[in-house]
Amino acid sequence: MFGRPPTPPPPPAGTPVQPPLHTERLVLRPFTPDDAPDVHRLVAEREIAATTLNIPHPYLDGMAAEWISRHPGDFERGEGAVFAVTLRDGGELAGAVGFTVARVHRQAELGYWIGRPYWGRGYATEAARAALRWAFAALDLHRVVAHHMTRNPASGAVLRKLGMRHEGTLRQ
Repeated sequence: MFGRPPTPPPPPAGTPVQPPLHTERLVLRPFTPDDAPDVHRLVAEREIAATTLNIPHPYLDGMAAEWISRHPGDFERGEGAVFAVTLRDGGELAGAVGFTVARVHRQAELGYWIGRPYWGRGYATEAARAALRWAFAALDLHRVVAHHMTRNPASGAVLRKLGMRHEGTLRQ
């Protein structure tokens, strides 16, 4: 999708609103149903599934729309926040960054993916840095954790650039 997505109608009064976040090159915003074709196109590549834990391959039709449909409820319940990572110039979807929140521990798990055409440009680091700043301020978190697969050292490099420290290796 090119250009800006349509502005969704305002949520009912009292509903928490996930704000857009702006960086030098990116806009992080809530996903819309219109993003589903672009999500599918980007994550259907085998390399994306090979570097993430929760994205299957093959990525079937309808999976992107179903995934996007869960985001508003997760956010309203305080269980998560997922942002579409879009290019500031043109609005093109490049990936996603988000959190699964464990309120009882004031902790969240950071996750992200960037589509293969956008690899090697620093978008994951830029998006995750902005999302982390927002999460600590807006979600009243004490701790954020993240994992990466050993076969995905680039993701480990992103986490180190964010100032995260290696605390252990999970076997299998």
